[in-house]
Amino acid sequence: MLAVIFSPTALSYTAPISAQIFEQDSISVTTSLVAKKAPVETIWNTIETLGKNHSVYFHAWGGDPQINIYIQWLAKRVKNSHNIDLHHVKLTDTSEAVSRVLAEKSANNHQQGQVDLVWINGENFASMAQYQLLARGWVAQLPNFSLTNPSENEAMTRDFGLPTQGMEAPWGQASLSFYYTPSPNTHDLNYAQNSYQDSISKAPKNINQLLTWAEQNPGRFTYPKPPDFLSLSFLKYALIALNQQQKEQVKSGLYQAPTPQSQAALLPTLWAYLDKLHPHLWHQGQYFVASGTALQRLVGDGEINLGFTFSAAQIPASVARYNLPENTRSFVMKDGSLSNIHFVAIPYNAANSDSAKVVANFMLSVEAQAKKQQAEIWGDSTVIDVSKLPVQQQLLFSTNQPHPSALPINSKIIALSEPHPSWSKLINREWLKRYGAQ
Repeated sequence: MLAVIFSPTALSYTAPISAQIFEQDSISVTTSLVAKKAPVETIWNTIETLGKNHSVYFHAWGGDPQINIYIQWLAKRVKNSHNIDLHHVKLTDTSEAVSRVLAEKSANNHQQGQVDLVWINGENFASMAQYQLLARGWVAQLPNFSLTNPSENEAMTRDFGLPTQGMEAPWGQASLSFYYTPSPNTHDLNYAQNSYQDSISKAPKNINQLLTWAEQNPGRFTYPKPPDFLSLSFLKYALIALNQQQKEQVKSGLYQAPTPQSQAALLPTLWAYLDKLHPHLWHQGQYFVASGTALQRLVGDGEINLGFTFSAAQIPASVARYNLPENTRSFVMKDGSLSNIHFVAIPYNAANSDSAKVVANFMLSVEAQAKKQQAEIWGDSTVIDVSKLPVQQQLLFSTNQPHPSALPINSKIIALSEPHPSWSKLINREWLKRYGAQ
């Protein structure tokens, strides 16, 4: 595996700055250098020196064993390179970290926060930005941020349509994908010989076909209950797909904060669709599972045929662990796949912000991004503009044909941009009003 693309050596200081000041006043030292317009390399070398020999408490969702193992690998690498102890604080929901930082701000804890780095995007980013809970302008200091080619890739600096303003470093990108088990209660002896198209021939290929399929296969599909992230992702996909025939002026309302007019124009189609779909769901739509993990368990137990995930590599890994049948196959909907970039951010009061920057920079390295993209590791798509890399480094991102249950390499994904974060809150609230008692 190739080493980090940018690995500057520590700067040897001649100025009389003591180690004690490095530890106690790192923010003021870095800020002073920025204010004096010091060379970028000098600023980074200072950050790197200040960041060594500390702990970083990385608050991140802990619900996927593959991702957790990858974060453990990150921890070993930054320990070896900078003697940073990276602690994964496993969250059930990212809002837990948001609440913690907000509580610290309310208690006037402005320097010794317990969250050094947080995995975040969408609604949680919008909330932290609104309450001024995030450090600003630090992302451009990361040498490896340039690998994302942000000047030509606006997605690297926008989160659910909102400008990140240097508050978030991109980490990866993912799309909503579906997985299908043709015969959950029987073992298909010919599954390995079946062509991919044969294997998914009976699966629905768009939002309207999903309703027809559910009507023809009652009880064989469901989705988690809001406010689960995966649930809201499915509902946002449905909202966008069902309104694709609307005029552009109407559809543009999805990428702005909801107004009474945009709600009236866009939401009725979703509720009418769900009203038709729910009676044909698992348990007649009278009960909804709580998470994507529970959804996958239903497929694994043969109770339903169809599931979906934002972690496509999770499917072949689950097949390998015998949590899903061998004839499970992954695919994306032809009317589009909800896609987004996920980021890491540093709270404004992080106790070890320079150490967190060092970790974030390594997360963006060729080594870390290439490893993360491997299907057997995580399968999370890189945010690096691979076309700008030297040929030898590009080869690190080349993928052999994956496991039969994985999404094919040549899958055509029509990316659907995430709506404005406010739509998630609105959909969650209105869904609970209409279906919450179920």
